Amino acid sequence: MVESCHHSHLNHIQIKESFLVGNALLNFTSIFISLGVFLFGFEQGLMSSLITNKYFKDYYHNPNPATIGFMISILEIGALISSFIAGRIGDLVGRKKTIRYGSFIFVIGALIQATSPNIEILSTGRFIGGIAIGFLTTIVPVFQSEISPSESRGFFACAEFTGNIVGYAASIWTDYGFSFIESNLSWKCPLYVQLAMGILLLLGTYIIVETPRWLLNHDHDLEGMIVIADMYADGDVEDEHAQNEYRNIKESVLIDRVEGGERSYQYLFKRYAKRLSVACFGLLFSQMNGINLISYYAPMIFESAGWIGRQAIFMTGINSIIYVISTIPPWYLVDSWGRKPLLQLGALVMGIPLYIAGYSLYLNDTWTAAVVVTSIIVANFGFGFSWGGIGWLLPSEILPLSVRSKGAALATATNWLSNFIVGLVSPILLDQIKWKTYLIPATSCMISFFAVWYLFPETKGLSLEEMGSVFDDKSSIFSYHGTGSTNLSSNSISNYGATSERRLSNVTEIDNTNQLSAASMARNPATMRPELDHLLTTGVKPLSNPSIKPVKSDTASISSFDTNVPLPSDVVEEIEPPSLERILKYKVKKQNGPNWLQKLLSKRATTNDEETNRLIE
Repeated sequence: MVESCHHSHLNHIQIKESFLVGNALLNFTSIFISLGVFLFGFEQGLMSSLITNKYFKDYYHNPNPATIGFMISILEIGALISSFIAGRIGDLVGRKKTIRYGSFIFVIGALIQATSPNIEILSTGRFIGGIAIGFLTTIVPVFQSEISPSESRGFFACAEFTGNIVGYAASIWTDYGFSFIESNLSWKCPLYVQLAMGILLLLGTYIIVETPRWLLNHDHDLEGMIVIADMYADGDVEDEHAQNEYRNIKESVLIDRVEGGERSYQYLFKRYAKRLSVACFGLLFSQMNGINLISYYAPMIFESAGWIGRQAIFMTGINSIIYVISTIPPWYLVDSWGRKPLLQLGALVMGIPLYIAGYSLYLNDTWTAAVVVTSIIVANFGFGFSWGGIGWLLPSEILPLSVRSKGAALATATNWLSNFIVGLVSPILLDQIKWKTYLIPATSCMISFFAVWYLFPETKGLSLEEMGSVFDDKSSIFSYHGTGSTNLSSNSISNYGATSERRLSNVTEIDNTNQLSAASMARNPATMRPELDHLLTTGVKPLSNPSIKPVKSDTASISSFDTNVPLPSDVVEEIEPPSLERILKYKVKKQNGPNWLQKLLSKRATTNDEETNRLIE
């Protein structure tokens, strides 16, 4: 799709991969891929109410707690297995196609569940659905992280998590609504709703675009430039800010290669052990802190506290609404307060009510029902504004591009393994040791508080390419093009981009215009002002206080290079965006329409006849 556009008083050409461009494409993509985690939430909450449905229990011959626990938790086994595969597939075929494959598998699993004649077939459908969920929960956060601007990446990750909880809430109220039907349709209809949502996600994967970071990391430079232009410049491939975004991403890719960057699990464990541990601990604690004890078995918990039948589902529905509301505050806090304060506060807000719930069940007095419901709702609220969204944000933002899919896969596998354990043993523990069950996640919450305190660095405001500045494991992150010089001189070293934002964090007064990028301007068009163009270098930001000393990673980075050796010219050229001529030829080859090029260039002839003739020749 090609059009002429007017930008900065010059006629440029729009070369589009999608009929959606700019803000519309960014917002549509962000909202739509959230449907992937919406499905996870829907699948997660759906069974919690169905297992208390009398028609469901009669149809499947009143399965015992162990059978119920296996049927619920088998989804996590499928997700655990596929999360490893998803990382590899995400690297090989791209983020978009991996979401497509996950959606297709989800449709198959949902169809089997809706038509299952016995509990074994239902469990099989859950297992297949789990495989799909493993694909989606591994790749969707990576996708979102790779298209979001650094200063609002936390916002979009937390908004995505809200989509997950909206899915959970929707499943509870769907169950509640259909529970008024006095037949097997009361539990079959929600399963068919789940199937319809899977089909919707599958169809949508043919509209969204691939992430530019994956494209450039796999040397699809022409397509990558077009997608960057689609997202950040309304399809204008000659837009200066979009070209700078290209340089920033491509530079990081090339630096990984210069450093000998690999994509193996061995390299991931050896080079990025601390990043991987933070990513895995974030999702481990998000499960062990007790959220799925609540999500999977809330109706059973409420029944044990005195709310019977449909009342238990209704209370679960009320809890789910409060759960959704709890996910909204981090939209505005995660990029201002930071990740660590929210995680620590969440650990306390979850842990204390869980201790109270256990003690109230031990007392078993007239206040027990009200105290347990209140404690569960408060604990759920604490998870919603902390570990829920941030736990999924950390793996996709702190891991480097070369091993991001694999690291996210390991972190997601950690999530599903702990999720499986919680799902399997919870009904058994609730049946055998009752109130003492709550002491386990409550204690985990307290442990997680100190784990965050000592292990987790703060990552707010850093771009994906700048995470090495807080982990001290990423050498040689500097800007080839920021100084306009191809020599790696001491002057250019002082401006390299990995720790520039980290230094700025210590300055009392920061000029926010220094942190503009094509991504952030696309999200906030009002910032796209010509008088700020000189500030829009990629990977380099002017320092307002030159006396600030380098951090540890600065010294390590500088020492890793011979500062007297000039950079190869071919490396510098690789960082530069592809020319308009190459992009046009790519589109001609892709669409196999020579008349298309002639028609395109005839539009440009009025502004640059000489260049038009040269391109046609």
